[in-house]
Amino acid sequence: MKTMRAFLIGIFAVFCGSTVAKAQDVYLSIPENNIFNRSEFTSLPTRVMVNANRTNWDYAFFGLAPIAPTFTSVSGPTFTHSSSSSTLPSSTLLWQLESMGGQLPSTGFSGSLPGFQSFSTSAVRWFEPPGSIIFGGGFNKGNINFTFKIPSAQFAANAYRAGNYSMDILQNYNDFTPRNFKTILVIPASVRWLTTSLTKYIEISSLNDYRITGTRVFSLDNSEIAHTVDFNLWAKAAATNIQFTSSKGVPGTRNIASIKLGSNGSALTTKALSADFQNFSASNFSVVTGNRNSFIPELYVSAEDFKNYFFEAGTYTFELSLNARSTDNSINSLQNTAVQLKVIPRSEITIPSSGRNVNFNFNTAAHYANGQSQMIPGQIILSNNESFELYVKSDENYFKKNGLQTDINSNILQIGVEGSSVNVPLSKTPQKILFNGTPVLDRELNVKYTIPSAGAQSLVGKESATYSINIYYSFTAI
Repeated sequence: MKTMRAFLIGIFAVFCGSTVAKAQDVYLSIPENNIFNRSEFTSLPTRVMVNANRTNWDYAFFGLAPIAPTFTSVSGPTFTHSSSSSTLPSSTLLWQLESMGGQLPSTGFSGSLPGFQSFSTSAVRWFEPPGSIIFGGGFNKGNINFTFKIPSAQFAANAYRAGNYSMDILQNYNDFTPRNFKTILVIPASVRWLTTSLTKYIEISSLNDYRITGTRVFSLDNSEIAHTVDFNLWAKAAATNIQFTSSKGVPGTRNIASIKLGSNGSALTTKALSADFQNFSASNFSVVTGNRNSFIPELYVSAEDFKNYFFEAGTYTFELSLNARSTDNSINSLQNTAVQLKVIPRSEITIPSSGRNVNFNFNTAAHYANGQSQMIPGQIILSNNESFELYVKSDENYFKKNGLQTDINSNILQIGVEGSSVNVPLSKTPQKILFNGTPVLDRELNVKYTIPSAGAQSLVGKESATYSINIYYSFTAI
């Protein structure tokens, strides 16, 4: 029985010793908000050592020279990461005595409390006792607490990787326990978007945008992500189709794969969007100084796709999901951006200089008997990003001679476009010559001008002269 009791006591002693040693290491958990916002971290009073016996400092040389309490780093000048080669300089962490047994020790006439300082491989005094035991200052038994601080500038100057950074510290007073302990900075694993681009509005207000031969690029503005772990950027669209509503309220869709996602610079690879998440990172976004990575996402549309799928006036919308996901897929931060591309209704009618004058010469009997007809190739170049109808009219109901009105009616001239059976007599009232035109860019029209025999015969007996009239072409959206 005696042997058994001794055995049990031995096990208990070993177990308790292990637990106390671990508990006396100093753990400082650094909130992610301080890291990401680069705001100063200050701890609550933290127990570093325990004093069970002493109430006074040690003095040497007949009590005339105090032995100051010190800390010394015995593991080197940096905090070392537990699972990587990452380090933090000793200057990242500052500390100062907060209390001994519930209050600051007496400074007597010549002692002092040093300000905030950092660990060093040389002994650093954390209190300056009075210079003589005669004028000595005492202190209480109990916990020896310190306040720890990481200045804001340190968060901007260093890279804080998730995990534990530790430094082994030795203190010089035998009666304070423990003599050796680790100071450990605990950095949480986190990824967080700092920029919030919830909507992106893009407006196209010129037809010239569709005449550009190169790829169209639309910036999604700067994106900044704070993180303590390496991550990749994943992205997808919310659906396989882009939703379209024409300027007349008619719904439709476009394939999302016509849009590619990449970045200004080499941060992202360029891929077509889909409704499934894809990794767009060219390489892992590593933890960097300041714990922030920034890049500019961009959308790309080829010139051909832009003209074919995004020409019609109206609004094109889709939702883009961007996910900053840790490389081990354990944590992520999601941001959704609603992208709206609005195409403003625009139309153009261009008449090349070579086609601005149409001349009919009546100088033979056949001209008057049979009339005349002319086809002017490519006289009108049309651009309209809505469904439309094309109209023609004159500025007056009669031809003019030398600026004066004559009795020759404008309706002797008929106008139509090649491919259409419609030929309308010219008048001051607009007449439709092209029906149900669909959105088109730079379409060339061959225009047919006719003075039929009846109109030509009405010119018999008219004074030999030049008669003119102005013709106007216009659109009406449908």
